[in-house]
Amino acid sequence: MSQEGGVLKINIYGTEYPIKSDSEADTEYIHQVAEYVDQKMREIDHNTQSKSSLKIAILAALNIADELFQEKQNKNVPTDNDKTGARINYLFEALDKALASDK
Repeated sequence: MSQEGGVLKINIYGTEYPIKSDSEADTEYIHQVAEYVDQKMREIDHNTQSKSSLKIAILAALNIADELFQEKQNKNVPTDNDKTGARINYLFEALDKALASDK
């Protein structure tokens, strides 16, 4: 992972993605999230026959979403948390931009 001119370059499952980072706190957070996603994808890869990175990414996303839903149920966390929703939207938008520029 490296950062150049406000753009953080992260590596997930062997592919580098440029993510805009506004602050040092964002950089550390994005780094942690990227490592977690990479770890999940590698776990899926290890435990399945599929070698399609798209299928592995979708299965990893489903597993992560399942973890989130279970955590919310266990802690009775409200699903409309504005701060969490905004952060998730920010990361989705950054990922969409990275994937769009990859085409």
